[in-house]
Amino acid sequence: MKENEIQLGTGISNIYFGFSIDQVKDIMGEPEEIEESDEDDEFEHRAFNYWEKGYSFFFDREDDYRLSCIQTEDDNVQLFNVNVIQKSTEEIKDLLQKNNLKDYETEKLETGELRWSFEQEMLDLYFEDDKLIAINFGVFINDDLEVQWPSEGLA
Repeated sequence: MKENEIQLGTGISNIYFGFSIDQVKDIMGEPEEIEESDEDDEFEHRAFNYWEKGYSFFFDREDDYRLSCIQTEDDNVQLFNVNVIQKSTEEIKDLLQKNNLKDYETEKLETGELRWSFEQEMLDLYFEDDKLIAINFGVFINDDLEVQWPSEGLA
């Protein structure tokens, strides 16, 4: 994978879903912050935040703390070979439709952000003032709710 290229269901750059905490730290270094989920959260997890680099990596307890989700605000991140952060909703909609991502739900969040959720693709896009500001994407899950770990990077 190219640097900063999101591969849906797989990961980003040379970081793949299914990686251990140590594998991510070997690539990214020590996180600036580690968050533990609250006891009342539906999914127990740890989040490793790299604020300066614009990344957060999520490791679910249920999956033995393997990497299952990534959130990024990195201006250099690419989706379908296009830099997408700060693109308008119209530009993003065109890009997604060209790549057959058409089925999504829209929600206005309490924070004022607009979220587009692509359930099948495990992708959430966050917009503010008509510009894409963050992307959250995860490992694919099949219809039986089984995690579909990518084969890349796990050898």
